[in-house]
Amino acid sequence: MAEIDFERRLERLFGDAPDMGDAAAFAQRAEQRLDRGWTARRWLIGAAGLAGGLIGASQLMMSNVVQQVATAEHSARTLSAGLSRVTPTTDMVSALSGGYGVWVAVGLAVVTMGFAVSRVIEEI
Repeated sequence: MAEIDFERRLERLFGDAPDMGDAAAFAQRAEQRLDRGWTARRWLIGAAGLAGGLIGASQLMMSNVVQQVATAEHSARTLSAGLSRVTPTTDMVSALSGGYGVWVAVGLAVVTMGFAVSRVIEEI
């Protein structure tokens, strides 16, 4: 029984740290050091962001991004014109209105039940 009392007293001693005489002054000095560097950090981060933005903008201008976008737009128009000429041989709605739509629904239901059963087995 003496060991339990000793353990509890030891825990209380470590739990209650003694106050230092200069704790307030130490906290004030630490806060001043942390606050002092924020202005310089803000300026450095802002300058780095500005430099990065300028470099990125110059790289975009040098790579002729406007011309490449125009070329991509022309290619997209050509592709859509070519696809509009192709006529579908069967309509998707008519394909699913037959027996295929029912089989797809049954297959999805079986897969869903498989996932549900595996989840229940995992929980057990």
